[in-house]
Amino acid sequence: MNADQTRLLIVGAGVIGSLYALRFAQYGLDVTMLARGKRLDALTRSGLRYNDNGTIKQMPIKTIETLDNDDIYDYIFVPVRYDQSESALAAIKNNRSKTIVTLTNTVGYDTWLEIVGDRLLPGFPGAGGDIKEDVLYAQFGTEKHQGTMFGEINGRISERVKELAKIMETADLHYEIQRDILAFHVSHAALAVANRHFYTNDGMADIEIARSDSTLSKIAADIKHNIRLVAQAGYSVIPPETKEMGDWPDSEIMSLYRRMLSNDFIIDVKLGNHAVSQKAEILLLNEAFHKKTVLTGKGEESERTASRAQKNYECPIP
Repeated sequence: MNADQTRLLIVGAGVIGSLYALRFAQYGLDVTMLARGKRLDALTRSGLRYNDNGTIKQMPIKTIETLDNDDIYDYIFVPVRYDQSESALAAIKNNRSKTIVTLTNTVGYDTWLEIVGDRLLPGFPGAGGDIKEDVLYAQFGTEKHQGTMFGEINGRISERVKELAKIMETADLHYEIQRDILAFHVSHAALAVANRHFYTNDGMADIEIARSDSTLSKIAADIKHNIRLVAQAGYSVIPPETKEMGDWPDSEIMSLYRRMLSNDFIIDVKLGNHAVSQKAEILLLNEAFHKKTVLTGKGEESERTASRAQKNYECPIP
């Protein structure tokens, strides 16, 4: 498969979907966005508008409102919130495309496998940002461990994983093929759910409250506790930087978050409009994370997913 002839579909036109669509289009890849409502109207009317170092630019982008079952793509990307993932997959389950890449938070794949079967290729986005007045303010991670993560549930380096890696290289995106993608997702959830302390009954904490010792001490304690839960449940803590945080003093984690919350872009990610819309996701993910690590652990998930291993896509580990 030649990457420049590969058909790509992005399901959803939020921050992450828009950023991947923009990057793929900028590098000449054949990308289409599935969008609806006001976002579809904006993309149709003005193209994909984005901030480029303070200058607002726009990129024409192909869009569709519905996906026909016989409209086949080499890769369908589903970069939606965790709380929207099942409905998004259900909406495309009858399409005959062979590979569906989920780019979102999760702590397990059973329900996704029930919907789309072995077409599932789990991943995680290496990007963040916000959309303000239909303008995309977002960016990709600049280091390998901040890049796009993906991998087969069974740990094999399949042909479709290799081809997806080529697409990332064509688009000049950092990426990492995860041999234990479930461990990565559970480990990342351990950090992500700590963001619940930025929420208030009325929305988001303001920047001063977010930076306060009261808020950051809760986040630090939560992160260290959650990392211990991941290890106790039998998962590898991935990447090593996350594992190391479990041994940091609370003050060091607090200092890290205070530095992050001195960066305007990070403030937008953690406290902006996109963060407000993530509240349902973070609360649901927090519940699922604790069920996974406290009540079940790795063994039960492994038994369930092993039988769903993607045999059609396996090749020997090099």
